[in-house]
Amino acid sequence: MTIFKSHLYDMGAYKPPLEGRDPHSYLLLDFNERTLPVGDAVREALIAYINAGRLQMYPSYGDIVERIAAYAKVPAEQVMITNGSDQGIDLVFRATCAPGDEVIIPQPSFAIYEQIAKVEGQEIISPFYTKEGGYPVKDVMVAITDKTRLIVVSNPNNPCGTLVSRSEVLALAKAAPEAAILVDECYFEYSKTTVSDLVAQYPNIVITRTFSKTWGIPSLRLGYVVSAPANIKALLNVRGPYDVNQLAIVAANAVLDDTTSVEAYVTEVMDEAKPMLEGFLDRVAIPYWRSGANFIWMFPEDAAQVEEGLRKAGILVRPKADEKGRMGLRITIGTLEQTERLISVLGALLPG
Repeated sequence: MTIFKSHLYDMGAYKPPLEGRDPHSYLLLDFNERTLPVGDAVREALIAYINAGRLQMYPSYGDIVERIAAYAKVPAEQVMITNGSDQGIDLVFRATCAPGDEVIIPQPSFAIYEQIAKVEGQEIISPFYTKEGGYPVKDVMVAITDKTRLIVVSNPNNPCGTLVSRSEVLALAKAAPEAAILVDECYFEYSKTTVSDLVAQYPNIVITRTFSKTWGIPSLRLGYVVSAPANIKALLNVRGPYDVNQLAIVAANAVLDDTTSVEAYVTEVMDEAKPMLEGFLDRVAIPYWRSGANFIWMFPEDAAQVEEGLRKAGILVRPKADEKGRMGLRITIGTLEQTERLISVLGALLPG
């Protein structure tokens, strides 16, 4: 006898390789996190809150929605905070799709999309990204039917870093007006690409973002959804009243007080370190996907051997296979100094 939905017993859990990730022992280039610790302002704000004797209280969110909305340049009624962007993604799937509905999730991509769809008993359609063509817009268009309830646009996509243009997102929104177009903008600060200004005009667009990748607080779990006001009201009926923890709000307020250091970090990563790594890979003729985010998916001849060598040198990266099963390495881009270290080790590991 089973007490839960029977298909759950046959599924596998999404288990990212978290064990052994010690920032004091390794340079962590495996999870696309910010590679520098948060600044003093965040630490001091968290310590002050803890010392104020308020941990026994339920969360009180204050004006954080208004502050995030101001940062995102949208009205506050178009924003809802979530427990990381993962919760936002989960809520969108749950709120739009019933068992048997079709969802279109181009692959390869962030594993949580497919995981949630399977939990909800949805039919998954999976066109493939290509290095040459990027997001498979034409294949997605062909796959749209009257059963399509959700289309994923990971922008930019993980692991390949592919960007999707505004015109392509709008084409999907027009082609499937009865489906949710889930635009995952968790790397927005790096890509500078968004359709957040269009959610009122296109109410089937739902955007998720996070404070994990750029702002340096993934352990505290804070994300947000941007969509038309009616959608936000509906999603608030699904989200719990206390799902976001108070320490995440304290940290977010601290980083929003001064975004200068975050902007400087993004500039160093995207305008200096990333071109340096791309230039190195071009010189040694290692193929890689062009990326709009803070990571590069590269394909050395023996990815397993290179990954092992990097690990022995104290650098963690993430093995990721493409649609043909060829193993590549997704490498987070950090600061110039960290990238110079990475290139030095790669230069010693790669043939020639």
